[in-house]
Amino acid sequence: MFETVTNIFKIKELRKKILITFALLIVYRVGCFIPTAGIDSSRLADFFDKMAKTQGQTLLGMANLFTGGALTRLSIFALGIMPYISASIIMQLLTAVIPFLERIAKEGKAGYEKINQYTRYLTFFLCIVQGYFLSLWIMNPQSFQGESMVLIKSGFMFSVITVLTLTCGTVFVMWLGEQIQERGIGNGISIIITASIISRIPSSLHQLWLLYSPFDAANRQINTPTILALIILWFLMVMAVVLFSQAQRRIPVQYGRRVVGRKVYGGQSTYLPIKVDMSGVIAIIFASSLISFPATIAMFLPKTWGIINLMQGIIQERGILYNLMFIGLIMFFMYFYTAMVFNPLEIANNLKKYGGFIPGVRPGKPTSTYLDFVATRIVFIGALYISFIAVLPNFVMYIFNVPSYALASLFGGTTLLIMVGVVLDTMKQIEGQLLVRHYDGFIKGSTLKGRK
Repeated sequence: MFETVTNIFKIKELRKKILITFALLIVYRVGCFIPTAGIDSSRLADFFDKMAKTQGQTLLGMANLFTGGALTRLSIFALGIMPYISASIIMQLLTAVIPFLERIAKEGKAGYEKINQYTRYLTFFLCIVQGYFLSLWIMNPQSFQGESMVLIKSGFMFSVITVLTLTCGTVFVMWLGEQIQERGIGNGISIIITASIISRIPSSLHQLWLLYSPFDAANRQINTPTILALIILWFLMVMAVVLFSQAQRRIPVQYGRRVVGRKVYGGQSTYLPIKVDMSGVIAIIFASSLISFPATIAMFLPKTWGIINLMQGIIQERGILYNLMFIGLIMFFMYFYTAMVFNPLEIANNLKKYGGFIPGVRPGKPTSTYLDFVATRIVFIGALYISFIAVLPNFVMYIFNVPSYALASLFGGTTLLIMVGVVLDTMKQIEGQLLVRHYDGFIKGSTLKGRK
């Protein structure tokens, strides 16, 4: 591994890309600590800490995790890159159901540029909406449940300044991601999200250290065997995520020979890969957001409502009912997203068009039926895997009696899937640069496989 790192910095172009990536990430992290005008960031951070310890995971807590703590300070990057991610997912789903967008998407590079432009417009709109409601929440005295106000000066101008600041901040973060994509290494947007998640790991480790209290046995809440078990379990979870993120079912495809003039085309054998985890992190993000929504709404409604107390109890307890609801949502979104992006009939028609066929399966409708049969069962295995990764932190919290706020960035299913996937993709790109220049990759005698 040391030799591989040395080889990376021997290549001038690759070294430049990596340094540019780190420089842009430093700019992003600095912006996460610049507060919005009119905010007492220390009081707001204290409120978020209390909320995480008393109310469990809410949409605000989840957004704070993906922004690297920028939301707790209401910094200029408080919205982070999440509006762009939401807009991208919405556009991807709309492309699959709206014929006009589907035709644009099939126009090649020009179509991609149009879809990307529409995504930016939608991102801008989402930033304005989210920034406005966030400013209303900050200005509402009831939002902080008797705590001291975090506003230095309230009023209409605070909403205007907040919306403009947060919108410009997200647009700038989006630009940073594009610069990393063009001039740096890896997928810029994914790298920024991963950097935000990794930045929260020291906070989780600090919380675990306080719970462990090695120099204060009287206040110790977790013991040494628990710490060792958590370390071992974390490595096992990372191994499982690496294994399943690259797992795929390879369906053999044979192309018949075609004679065009004096040339012979086709005749080779290949395979059609169907990934076990076809949705990536989209299913678990949708499920986490939806199941956290009631707890978030409960923050803005009177506590005297019985239904509010019931919803908060289910979310905070993280019991059997919560886990069953979570698994059900993951299953639904896995199949929903697969139905949006995987079209067996289109694949079967393309195979037939270019003279390909699956051995033992007739071209056309039978091939489509067979692909649908295989994909349905593969997605079920993937949904079970995603569900296991998603609910395991709840069982860890229950078995080892560790608070959820100390495990969010370490054992969270969404965070692990994102971090491992982005690291694998980045390593794949770096390894490609090394192999082109006749250097060994990260694994001698073999190559890494990307998620796609």
